[in-house]
Amino acid sequence: MRNLFIALTRNPISLIGSAITTASAVLIITLFSLEIIGFRGSPYVGILAYLVVPMFFGAGLLLIPVGIWRERKRARKAEERGEPPPGFPILDLNSSQTRKMVLVFFFFTLMNVVILTLATYKGVEIMDSTEFCGTTCHDLMKPEYTAYRRSPHARVKCVECHIGSGASWFAKSKLSGAWQVVSATFDLYPRPIPSPVHDLRPARETCEQCHWPTKFVGDRLKVSTHYSEDEANTELKSVILLRVGGMQGRASQGIHWHVDPNIQIRYRSDEKRETIYDVELTLPDGTVKTFSSEGLDGAEGEEETGGEWRLMDCVDCHNRPTHVFLTPEQEVDDAIRRGEIDRSLPFIRREGVRALQRDYASHEEARPGIHTTIDAFYRESYPQTDREKIEVASRVLGDIYTRNVFPSMNVFWGTYPSHIGHTNNPGCFRCHDDEHATEEGEEISQDCFTCHTLLAIEEENPEVLETLQP
Repeated sequence: MRNLFIALTRNPISLIGSAITTASAVLIITLFSLEIIGFRGSPYVGILAYLVVPMFFGAGLLLIPVGIWRERKRARKAEERGEPPPGFPILDLNSSQTRKMVLVFFFFTLMNVVILTLATYKGVEIMDSTEFCGTTCHDLMKPEYTAYRRSPHARVKCVECHIGSGASWFAKSKLSGAWQVVSATFDLYPRPIPSPVHDLRPARETCEQCHWPTKFVGDRLKVSTHYSEDEANTELKSVILLRVGGMQGRASQGIHWHVDPNIQIRYRSDEKRETIYDVELTLPDGTVKTFSSEGLDGAEGEEETGGEWRLMDCVDCHNRPTHVFLTPEQEVDDAIRRGEIDRSLPFIRREGVRALQRDYASHEEARPGIHTTIDAFYRESYPQTDREKIEVASRVLGDIYTRNVFPSMNVFWGTYPSHIGHTNNPGCFRCHDDEHATEEGEEISQDCFTCHTLLAIEEENPEVLETLQP
């Protein structure tokens, strides 16, 4: 034991390793203790405590045997020169002093194992946190994280949808994450981040843990509020009865017929899944129908080998269930409806959309640019307008821009389209376009009443809403 102690203290490499390990252990235990008593710092504190420091802890442990091995090598050379070697330590467990030293050595080894286990567990917990996913890489994930925080799934952790349960997908995510770390470190990632994510876990293994098929039942009344681009910003309402779907195990109908477990739909598309070349439908009785379109741009010449086949699931329509980027028209309509922008401001809907659609190099440039645009319009056309209302409207429009447009990542209006519906993007019409047909001439229907009934379209006072009011 004396020789071992000498090897640790007189050998500079082992001594440095011991110092690094001891300091790292103290820091990990201190930060963990602070967390237990309620201290909550930024995600970077957790990254430091459970990812960075444990690396130094492990490196220090490795340096200790390396230094001892080096010291033994030097001792053998000394023996060749005729100098007496220090020899291996003799462990005589009959000696009470030796037993005490072995127990001390065992205790510190056990402590090292506990500390590394704790750091590993907490490190995984930190890497699975929403803050780690959204804030660690700064500009890289800022668009997605900003959209996530104001989405319907804002209280659902990223890993619950992107990874789900099970060890296999956890391991896959960490392996793919290794390259993502390299890309972020050396600025190798594309701008914008490509969408969709092609190696995303199937929605039936994630989405359907909450949104299970037996809930796809009945019809739903949807009321949309829009504002005209006239001086009064006239309020218009559309009322639609959405045919959501049928019950599992029975004859399905409506929108969620597409994910009925008794049928299977596959399709072949371009990389972005925005142009559908072929659709293959397998019915409950085993009948297979293939619908193809020869009139789509890019389909000709790619019919045989181009595109990818994919089994349709939730995210083929709900492609932005969480990371939702709205159009400037939708954002201004919502802001007016919520009262954030005063509707009494003449032409504010029209001018707000125009100000948002101008080109700005950064968020820092956008806010004053939007304010200047709005302020100049009212000074010239309506000089008597309440200045405070203009200031509030400009600030809200600036907020709208900074949560939808990210010039540093080349994310602009329309970069990430939503496939729900067909108002702002093709959406449903990617397949339901009356152009996809079988060899026998059967077409994928474009009948509006298959998925919804239009009860009112942009009316000031829809009669149907007055009828439905109690």
